Amino acid sequence: QVQLVESGGGLVQAGGSLRLSCAASGRIFSSYVMGWFRQAPGKEREFVARINSNGFSTSYKDSVKGRFTISRDNAKNTVALQMNSLKPEDTGVYYCAVRKPDLSAYEYWGQGTQVTVSS
Repeated sequence: QVQLVESGGGLVQAGGSLRLSCAASGRIFSSYVMGWFRQAPGKEREFVARINSNGFSTSYKDSVKGRFTISRDNAKNTVALQMNSLKPEDTGVYYCAVRKPDLSAYEYWGQGTQVTVSS
């Protein structure tokens, strides 16, 4: 059983920064791909960023490139999302998720943390 717990969400003004963290516990391996997703009110959940097992390969949603940075600490089983230059359209519930490297679907999800960016 894998558990993911996000933290770090909150209310911030446009242009500000937040750092989200996700702690994984249970049977999780450093080979897993870790990712962040978000869901805005009335919209479907969307991919934000992901990082591979060694941290050298990352991928981002186009609209967050250059503003968000994903990182991981395999020794602590944590993944972080540094969000800078936040915009109101970044508002939503942010979810941490993990998957095995040979699968496309994410297997385990956290409960989410709310990020609200005011204009």
